Amino acid sequence: MSLEIIPSESVHNGASTDPTDPTGSRPNLYKIVDQGALQRKASQYLFNYGTKFMKDVICGSKGLYVYTAYGHRVLDWTSGQMSCLLGHGHPEIVKTIADHAANLDHLFSGMVSPPVISLGERLCSLLPAGLDKAFFLSTGGESNEAAIKLAKVYTGKFEIVAVNGSWHGVTAQSLSAQYHYGRKGQGPLMPGMHMLPAPNAYRSIFRKPDGSYDWEAELDYGWSLIDQASCGSLAAVIVECIQSSAGIHVLPTGYLKALKRHCERRGMLLIVDEAQTGVGRCGNMMAIMHEEVVPDILTLSKTLGNGLPLSAVVTSAEIEKDCVERDYCFYTTHVNDPLPAAVGNKVLEIVVRDNLVQNSRAMGILLHEGLRRLQGRYGCIGDVRGRGLMAGVEIVADRKTKAPALELARSIAERAYDLGVWANLSSHDSFGGVFRIAPPITITNEQILEGLELLEQAFASVPESMRLY
Repeated sequence: MSLEIIPSESVHNGASTDPTDPTGSRPNLYKIVDQGALQRKASQYLFNYGTKFMKDVICGSKGLYVYTAYGHRVLDWTSGQMSCLLGHGHPEIVKTIADHAANLDHLFSGMVSPPVISLGERLCSLLPAGLDKAFFLSTGGESNEAAIKLAKVYTGKFEIVAVNGSWHGVTAQSLSAQYHYGRKGQGPLMPGMHMLPAPNAYRSIFRKPDGSYDWEAELDYGWSLIDQASCGSLAAVIVECIQSSAGIHVLPTGYLKALKRHCERRGMLLIVDEAQTGVGRCGNMMAIMHEEVVPDILTLSKTLGNGLPLSAVVTSAEIEKDCVERDYCFYTTHVNDPLPAAVGNKVLEIVVRDNLVQNSRAMGILLHEGLRRLQGRYGCIGDVRGRGLMAGVEIVADRKTKAPALELARSIAERAYDLGVWANLSSHDSFGGVFRIAPPITITNEQILEGLELLEQAFASVPESMRLY
């Protein structure tokens, strides 16, 4: 075997005691002898589920860094899969997992436990009135599946509206409401699905006479098409406050309020998917608070579990009451599992206790200022957007035409990774050459500056980046 587990005497709290790593910060659970052999085995035994594996085998993660088989330390500016809100291996999260793995891990789905009750209480107390009842699942796709079913049962209708560029998951109803990637090759999706135009301020053709983005005309036009296409059974809209997979597109100011009015006029529910924006990521506890809109249903995932499979569906007591009377069922093997719920409860406790929403807001200002400085230095950066610790950097071949530059973006991303910072740039062309940056909200001023410096070096070292200095 080319994979060796380090003996326990060489490890202290999961960190190396190697004299070449005096700070003990480098995780040393796995010691890779032959990365090439592991890569060949990965190619032989692991199924390709829609993305290419990266060139390195990752053998450790700690704090804001991941470590490759060769010991290369990389600043993780995407929090894993946009999920490790508090960073990798947070000691209180580690202890919570260990305690519950040993004493209260998984139960019959009809049983209830203290961590589930505590998480429900803590989460609902942090949310506006009208988001009063919660249950807990495993993934974002699963929570959106449950939310869409909830809306259909409550309204007695079946048509669902989503937004172009959205990503809501890969289960049946979530995927059917996802207008981005992964829809092909499986025959018909769910009936009654409709799409609004993407609120892309950078590329939309809807413009006012002064050239500014006319999102209201675009939204009204989208609804006029849906009203024509609908069979009269519009149940709900599902939307992200910031469309991450579409390229970090922030809903224009007033958009979510307008969307809520459109829903109310048609007797529809509003579902907001905060998989990536929730729990402090964007400078508010939830992005809906920035928008000052209370949805009928809120879904959470990624950030709530700090990388563990945990998601939530939160709605009103009124909707719960009616749906119980109509035999709503979303009974799964891992619904309300105690171990992940304990982690979610600890995540919320830490975010509030350590003022991490405020840190996200302050560090977000520093991040965006730095990215805009890079935009002023490199002509290939067409747009910088986002809010809080969620940022998008779009790479273009020409700022005037806004022509995408996918190969250039890949070259910069590869160079940045080699230098030591990971800022997600999907290998699939549908993501359009946009860096998606979402570091843990525990990030420090020094780590923001470190990442910006590495990005600067990456842009400077790629000849096609169009230096402006």
